[in-house]
Amino acid sequence: MVSGFLILLREGLEACLFMGVILGFLVKIDQKRYVGHVLTGAAAGVGLSILVALLLGRFTGGLSERGEELFEGVTMLFAAFLVTTVLLWMRSQQNAASDLNRRVAEKAVAGRGAGLFFLSFFSIFREGIEAVVFLSAASYASERGTLLGASIGILAALLLGIFVFIGSLRIDFRKFFTVMGVMLILLAAGLVAQGIHELEEAGVLPGIVERVWNLNPEVATPGRYPLLHEKGAVGGLLKGIFGYNGDPSLLEVLGYVFYLGFAFTAWGRTRIVKRGAIDRTNVGSVRGR
Repeated sequence: MVSGFLILLREGLEACLFMGVILGFLVKIDQKRYVGHVLTGAAAGVGLSILVALLLGRFTGGLSERGEELFEGVTMLFAAFLVTTVLLWMRSQQNAASDLNRRVAEKAVAGRGAGLFFLSFFSIFREGIEAVVFLSAASYASERGTLLGASIGILAALLLGIFVFIGSLRIDFRKFFTVMGVMLILLAAGLVAQGIHELEEAGVLPGIVERVWNLNPEVATPGRYPLLHEKGAVGGLLKGIFGYNGDPSLLEVLGYVFYLGFAFTAWGRTRIVKRGAIDRTNVGSVRGR
């Protein structure tokens, strides 16, 4: 549940901020006639993302057991790769809002409503596809409450976006996305380990050492699990958020540690977004113009 919440909160808020920058800038330059093109493009992007999610679910439902394990393993590893590249790309962006405003102004001045439609459509569709891949991988790693968490996350993102847009809430987005980035790197590390586990189950990767440790012992009384058991109070929470495994193989442990080392090293060496980018836009200053 928590992983779904984190994924949709970040993706949803990023999409809301994107829409806020475009709509706010159109109001600022007195080009309100293009607002409909932007909103229609965003709606089309959301609709196509939902269609892709439905088709993906239907496709996985017809796979054999081994095919399902193979597909889930590849999806988890791809999602971890996608999370990492998106986070590093966003962290390295500078003057994101001013660049977006420039593109919006060019299309508005040229009278290209279709250009604004497709700018909105492809940007929202990209966020939607990222969310679909992340959620699919998270649901494979932990089947409990992923969709509920995602629903709460998108609702929270919409509310935050609205409050920021009307100017009643100010957020230091650089700090916010830094915290979210660290959380998602930890989530992605769990996806790497879970993906390796699924590929081991499918016979694609060797287990080497089947269990490095085992914190999932058999229990005498059903429903009473040790704290660090995957179904225990702490272990269950960690599994739901970060893909925790109480009895990992050696390859899972190595993959988890290697990924964390790589991701945090790359994160630390990537230049942070300068002030003047998305966290200092005038999204919240539209009211009163």
